[in-house]
Amino acid sequence: MPLPRIVPSALWLVLQLTAGPCRKGPVSASRASEVCDRGKVTASPCCAIPGGTKVTLSCQLAAPRRWCWAAIFLNSSEQIRAQGGSVSKTFLVTAHGRHNFTCRCICGDRRKLICGIDIQCGSPPDKPRNVSCIQKGTRGHPTCTWHKGRLTYLHTAYGIELSNGTDVFSFPEETPGQVFGSGALSSLDFDSNYTVVVSASNQLGNASSQPLTFMLIDIVKPHPPEFSVEFDDSSATSCTIQRHRGAQAQHCRLRYRPLGRHGWSTVESPSREKHHLQGLEPDTAHEFQLSCRMLPGRGLWSDWSSSQGSTPAAVPTGTLDVWYRQQELDSGHQNLSLFWKALSRSEAGGTILGYTVTLEALEQGKLRAQSHRTTQTSFSRVTPRAAHRVTVTAHNARGSSSPAALLTHLGSPDLPPPQRVSAVGLGNSSILVSWSPPAAGAVPLGGYLVEWAEPWREPRLQPQHGWVKLPPSLLSTVIAEHIRDNVCYQIHVSALYQDRAGQAASVRGNSTAQAPSAGPQMFTTPWASGVLVSWEEIPAPQQRGCITGYHIYLLRKDGQAQPQLHAVPAGKAPRWLHLAHLEPGEPHELWMTAATAAGEGPRGNSDSVCLESAGGWLTLVLVGSFFVLSACLCSVPPARRVFLSLLLPQWQSKAIPDPANATWAKSLAAAKAELSAPFSPFLPGGFEEPETSPVEETPAHAEPPKPGDKPVVGSGMHGDRARESSEEQQQLPELYQRLVAEAMEPDGAPGAVIPPAEYISSPGSLAPEPEPAPEPSALSVFPSAFLPPALCCQGSLTLDRVKLSGSSFPR
Repeated sequence: MPLPRIVPSALWLVLQLTAGPCRKGPVSASRASEVCDRGKVTASPCCAIPGGTKVTLSCQLAAPRRWCWAAIFLNSSEQIRAQGGSVSKTFLVTAHGRHNFTCRCICGDRRKLICGIDIQCGSPPDKPRNVSCIQKGTRGHPTCTWHKGRLTYLHTAYGIELSNGTDVFSFPEETPGQVFGSGALSSLDFDSNYTVVVSASNQLGNASSQPLTFMLIDIVKPHPPEFSVEFDDSSATSCTIQRHRGAQAQHCRLRYRPLGRHGWSTVESPSREKHHLQGLEPDTAHEFQLSCRMLPGRGLWSDWSSSQGSTPAAVPTGTLDVWYRQQELDSGHQNLSLFWKALSRSEAGGTILGYTVTLEALEQGKLRAQSHRTTQTSFSRVTPRAAHRVTVTAHNARGSSSPAALLTHLGSPDLPPPQRVSAVGLGNSSILVSWSPPAAGAVPLGGYLVEWAEPWREPRLQPQHGWVKLPPSLLSTVIAEHIRDNVCYQIHVSALYQDRAGQAASVRGNSTAQAPSAGPQMFTTPWASGVLVSWEEIPAPQQRGCITGYHIYLLRKDGQAQPQLHAVPAGKAPRWLHLAHLEPGEPHELWMTAATAAGEGPRGNSDSVCLESAGGWLTLVLVGSFFVLSACLCSVPPARRVFLSLLLPQWQSKAIPDPANATWAKSLAAAKAELSAPFSPFLPGGFEEPETSPVEETPAHAEPPKPGDKPVVGSGMHGDRARESSEEQQQLPELYQRLVAEAMEPDGAPGAVIPPAEYISSPGSLAPEPEPAPEPSALSVFPSAFLPPALCCQGSLTLDRVKLSGSSFPR
């Protein structure tokens, strides 16, 4: 049970149990009282009132007490109290609905219910409107419905009065509701005229609807008709609608659409049971709906009945729109790219399975006719550099379309392009492209070709190439195919001369633009008296439109308030700028931003630059030049001798004596006959040039030799000869020691130091003594730095390749 009905019932039960027997007092349209055993309650006016009415309530106790109070409560909330046996108060009632007034006796903490009364606040009924009557089928019962209007908050009775001109019949409301009402009528005949009026009444007033006049045939609504759809394979764009027998409706309407679309195509069908429908899309699933009524112009339309079916495929009827591009690869070859627009659904005749492209060179011997199959709407092939005849056809399961033919021509630089090409964004994914006619040429103008594509986009993400051909009378067009907002497009406009495209004029454009979301990546390089600033292109997703320019900011770090701004227009300008005349020694900070038509984006990376002073640069240049000149001079032997003679002491520039004329050399020659030990490396026949020994390179990471270690000058020999050569090389330091010892004897120049020789004769020409040479004197004259632990070069080692450094001798 609804809550509004539960609360009054509960209050009534409480009154019955606590107040004792009650009876109605005098009741009038303006005053009512409720009399109980312990007292009575009077309301004026009562008991149904409109909103905004003042109601006076009075409470009178049957047995008043001095120490008790009489009080009036509204919906269990105390409003007023007074000592004695009575109390009265006037209330302004504005809220619609039921209001419960009670009278109570209050004695200390005890409250006793004396009596109560209910007052309903509501509205008179509105006129019922939108009255309609309907009979479903020819054998049903008519039913009338209406709209009640606003809620009255009072009990309101509705009824239907039916008149046929002679008698009047009344029918009550069957299914009460707050908004709509309905009631059934008795059986009607098809010959009479009927009038229906709906009336409403409550305690505050009465209302009636406008009369509705009709005949039975006008309110009959037939049942949804039954029908079927028949397709013929010979015609892919038509079908036959067949209505089943037994339907009483004489006039029908048909609507249909491809399955999944929103718009309908409607056809008023004649009264016959069959209807031949044309204009369907081939190879497409369609939805058909049929509705009927009793007579043309009379009666109610039935609900729609629905059926679905698919049309068969048909041979394509359209011709492809084809264009091409040529890119020269070398003097004899070119890359020929073809692209075309897909046929519409009505032209395709069904699902297009693929395309056939035929290429034929117009010059004999270049390329014979070749056919290629593809499922894409583009085709590219390397061909001889010549004009070609191209045909492209589309095919489905039923056949092929008419071939689209064109002739490709080599580039014609003498055909001028259109002038003053511009692009203006219109929003809503569209761009307005305008131009002026080209300069007058020798070939008649046949029209214009407008092409557009997204630059810097990956080929696999590139949408279908967009282009449109226009007659020569049009000098502007709105492009909207494959256009996205906040994306920059490269647009080319070419003039067509006898199906040949002349030179193209290019412009960039976007539908809408936003400020870039990132700044350019900048690089700085000191250059001359300034800095060379270069930058990379912002990634396409972060450009958010066509870049109109770049801003380079240069700020001195010496407290300068505002940075210097250098603006660089975008487009064909190189992505670098030289900022000259920077003060040396002053630190500068640089950063860059990019801008579109919508505004400037955030700054990219920043860099600090500080040019060296003029003195520091001069010193650096002089020192660098000196080292470069020194390296060049030392690489040429004659120049090296002259250069060293200028740098070394004068005694080092004297002539180097031949070691063979020294006293120690003569002593060795006299004693060579005594050397007959078989183990001696210098045998009588050993004065010839010894065999060379390969030397391995010392690794770069080898550690320096420790004091006392014997230096190793060669390794990697094979066989006995390798071991002998290794022993000879190991005895070289002993030979040097003996040479020094002889130089210190009185036969030579006492106390003198032997000047360094540029080379020493081969070890085969010297016969060392069998006994070891004194080590102290040798080590005192030839420091360890004179003999390296290993040679740093590949190849053969002979004594005449050993150099004696003059810096090793004490002065």
